[in-house]
Order: sequence, then C-alpha cells, then structure tokens
Amino acid sequence: MALMPKRVKHRKEFRRTSRVNRNATKGNYVAYGDFGLQSLESAWITARQLEAGRIAAQHFSKRQGKLFIRVFPDKPVSKKPLETRMGKGKADVDYWAARVKRGTMLYEMAGVPESFARQTLVRVAMKMPVRCRFVGRRVSV
Repeated sequence: MALMPKRVKHRKEFRRTSRVNRNATKGNYVAYGDFGLQSLESAWITARQLEAGRIAAQHFSKRQGKLFIRVFPDKPVSKKPLETRMGKGKADVDYWAARVKRGTMLYEMAGVPESFARQTLVRVAMKMPVRCRFVGRRVSV
C-alpha cells in the first residue's frame, strides 16, 4: 500500500527546505486517538518509512486497537540517476515525502491501554528518521 496522492496539479515541485525547520502550528496535538507519537525534529519522511512504521505497529499490536497515520506524503521528490550529466531537464519523481515540522503528530493509537500503546509506538519510532516522543491526550476541563 504505497502512500501517494491520487492526482496532483503539478507532477514536480521545487525542493523548498527552509520552511520545514519551524515548530508545527497545526497537527501538533492528539486529535483522533488516546496516545500519539510526536516528532521532535523537522524532516521529510518518505512514504516507505511511514509504511514501515505502520507495518511495525500492526505486527506488534496484532491489530488490536486502531492506528491513525496523521501525516501524508504529498511532496514529490525527483532524483537524477547516478553518473548522469547535468541538463536534459528535471528528473522523474523518485519518491513521495511528507514535510514534518517539530511537534507534528505522526501516529496515534486508540482503544488500547497506555503501556501497550507506549510499547507499540516506541517500535514505530525506531523506524522513523527523526527523534520522537510518546504523548497522551490532554483532557481540558
């Protein structure tokens, strides 16, 4: 199950890396589940890395509870083949990436106890290219 958009307005994008190194203002709290995995660094996370995290969570949890993936890889990243001369236009899309800022919620879990969710999401965090932390839902009165 490769995560990628069904259709896009433009097939190729500029790289634009400067805006990623900021704190997240949206998607930085537990919204759907009871516990979440929050990124502590900014980076691009590829669709394959997100899928590896999902598989690790499903394998460990044996499909108990519900897992929510809060980020989606909507950025096309192109790459020229090795030992190719410059020129001849922009390369084809190599993979899709999700732009993740510091504080973005990556995964959420619902319907499981905290200790079990922590064990599951720690295994997911090992698959991620960024440092992550386990967070719980804040109850506001």
